[in-house]
Amino acid sequence: MSKLPILSAKDIIKVLGKFGFHIHRQTGSHIHLWNPERRLLVTVPNHPALVRGTLISIMKQAKLDREEFLSKL
Repeated sequence: MSKLPILSAKDIIKVLGKFGFHIHRQTGSHIHLWNPERRLLVTVPNHPALVRGTLISIMKQAKLDREEFLSKL
C-alpha cells in the first residue's frame, strides 16, 4: 500500500467529479459536493494542500476505498 499524495482541494474535487460528485454549495472555506445517485454529501476544505488524514476522511465520506480513489487520480 503506497502513501497517499498531498493534494489540493482543486485536485480532490476533480477526482470526486469523476465519481459523479458536483459542487452543491460553499460555506466559508468548505466546499460541499453532492452525488445525487448515491445520495452522499462530501465536504472538502478549500486549501492549497490537504494533509493525508483529511484526504482519508474525504474518501470515507464518499465511501471510496484508497485504490478506487487513486485509480482516478
